[in-house]
This record gives sequence, structure tokens and C-alpha cells, in this order.
Amino acid sequence: MTMKKTKGGVCAPLGFLAGAAGCGIKNGKVLRDDIAVVISEVPARSAATFTTNKVKAAPVLLSAANVKSGRNRAVVLNSGNANACTGRRGLEDARAMAAAAAGAFGLKPAEVLVCSTGRIGVPMPMDRIRKGISALKPSRSGGAAAAAAIMTSDTFAKEFAVEVSVPGGKFRIGGIAKGAGMIDPNMATMLCVLTTDADVAGPELRKLLRESVANSFNRITVDGDMSTNDTVVLLANGRSGVEPPAGVFRQALDEVTRALARMIVKDGEGVSRFVEVEVRGAASQRDARAAAEAIANSTLVKCAWAGGDPNWGRILDAVGYSGVAMDEAKADIFYDKLAAVKNGTAAKTPFEKLRAVAAKKAFKVTVDLRLGAASYYVWTTDLTEEYVRLNLGE
Repeated sequence: MTMKKTKGGVCAPLGFLAGAAGCGIKNGKVLRDDIAVVISEVPARSAATFTTNKVKAAPVLLSAANVKSGRNRAVVLNSGNANACTGRRGLEDARAMAAAAAGAFGLKPAEVLVCSTGRIGVPMPMDRIRKGISALKPSRSGGAAAAAAIMTSDTFAKEFAVEVSVPGGKFRIGGIAKGAGMIDPNMATMLCVLTTDADVAGPELRKLLRESVANSFNRITVDGDMSTNDTVVLLANGRSGVEPPAGVFRQALDEVTRALARMIVKDGEGVSRFVEVEVRGAASQRDARAAAEAIANSTLVKCAWAGGDPNWGRILDAVGYSGVAMDEAKADIFYDKLAAVKNGTAAKTPFEKLRAVAAKKAFKVTVDLRLGAASYYVWTTDLTEEYVRLNLGE
């Protein structure tokens, strides 16, 4: 197997089209594209994962119902309005979006999934949305436009694709995503559409997507908040004629989802640092995850990083209150490969060397509990004044 990055995002795989249009969803002023569609030219298998928040937006409820068939061909997405906490009308509006897209592209409403992002609690302007959907002209070159149309506080469009060569031929996987704030595991505040021309059976597709999301989008955090609208959709139309081994497909899918997940973290609202936190040597996988997430979501730790301060005391403190099994006298902490803590106390590494690491735009913090073999990683950020300014409200 060989794998290489390729262009096109969701349109990189054979048989997929995408497009975007502007209809002024947020305030009636058409400032940029704010509605998009991704569609397979032929029947496709589908899989999806959704937010675990008990408050679920109308498009999440509709898409969760429609994806049960495992046979969906299109996803219609909008920015500017989340259609969340909008009651019965919200669900009717989500159904209307699916019906409008189905009518525009010759599909059944049940074949369409719906994704929305934006402000919570505001009714959807369906007159403008219907006009936007009717203006969509999906094409083989529309992936980038679709990626840009779903941005909210994002500062750049997020798309990625790979081409994989196997003995039976070539297949591709592509994706677009959005996300910058309210980012936390299970799942992050994000929308993502993935496409592939590989031939993958429905049950296997669902299993592989769940596993890939667990190791990518569920490993990121910016501010510890979870949204009402989080959705990841995967469409597989088999146009390549290649039936890849599950392990090969999973590796390629991970390449795409992890690339998009890292983009979301790097584009976090107001962030100036990208930090990988790894906890290893934990007594259990649950402990490793709990400790890593406690560090990654600690306001004190993130503020220290914003100042380029390698404050390991705050890191050790976060592990201590995470509730995991630990022996303080065994714990080691590293900034990149430099020891900050050995056996629970300060290592001999000069502080200025540690500070130089913490001042970088990207670095890794490793905590070794030295109690077992379990490990877990999380991608996170610092916390800056700019994040506060961006979230003061409109």
C-alpha cells in the first residue's frame, strides 16, 4: 500500500460533487457563501456520528434518523444558524431543508442529511435558505467552496484528501470540516463531511468511522465546551471499484480525520499554541484519558502556556485532581524531550530551556505515571485574552 496527499477535498474521490451559495442566513445580507451541499452522483452507503450532548439540534435529530438506512447520497449544510433549541418548528425546518435539497437534485428526502452551525435559539430563515439551496450548482471542483461556506469563527477553510494505491487499484478519501470554538471531546463543536470512492460494506463503514472519530475528533479540545450540533458524516459510493482491506481503509481514514482534527485545534479561537498532551504509564486506559483531558482542559495550565510558562506544578496538580491512580513520587513530566519533573519533583533541566519549549507554537507535554502500560493523547491549545474577546457576544 502507498498513500499520498491529493487535492480536491470531498470532491477528490470519484463520483462526488460539491457546491456553495450565499443567501444571507444570519442577517439577510449576503456577505459570503453560507450554504453548501456534498452529493454522490450514484447511490452511496453512509455512516455518521453525532454529539453526545443531551440538547441536540434539529438537524442532528433528523440526520440521526435518516442515516439509519445506511443509504444517503447528499449532505446539505449551512452556517449562520444552528437550528438548535428551536422546538417543533426547528425540526420542521430541518425536514424542509432536506426536502428542498432532494427536490433540487432528484433525490428522496430520506437520502439527504442536514448539518447546521451558528447561533443557538434563533429560528431558521427558511425563505432565504430555500433560495440558497435552489442556487446551489455542485461540481467536481466545488469542494473548497463548500469548505469555506460552513465556516463560522474559523479563520481558514479546512479540507484534506488522500489517494491510496493497493494491488486492486486506487481509491481516495476526502473531507471538509469546520470548527474553532466550543471544542471538546465527545464530540468537538464541529461539522465534517467525509467521502470515499472505496467499496466498503455498511457495517464495516460504521465501525471504521466510529474508531477513526475516537482517535481524531474525540481527541481535541480548545475550551472544554461541547456543542449541540456536532456531526461527522461518511459517504462511500464504491466508484473506484476497489474493496480495500479494513486495516488499509482505516489507516487512510485516520490520515484524513486526524489532519482535519489538527486543523480545528490550530484554528482554535484566539489560540497561539498547539499542544499535544500524552499521558503514559497509567494503570488503565480510563485513567490515561482522564488525566490527559484534565491537563488539556485546565484553565490554569492553558493560561501558563499562553504566557510561554512551562508551569509543571499546574500539570501535576491537574493529574492529582483528575481522580486517577497515581503515586506522586513516581511521576515524570517532559516538555518535548526535556525532563521537567522526575519522581514527582523538579528535574535538573534549566528553567530557561523548558521555557524555550513552552514558547514554541507547537510542542508536546508527556506525563509518565509509571504505574502501567496504558496511554492516551489529546490535542489542545493555550487560552488567551483574544478567546475572551471573541466570546463576549454580539
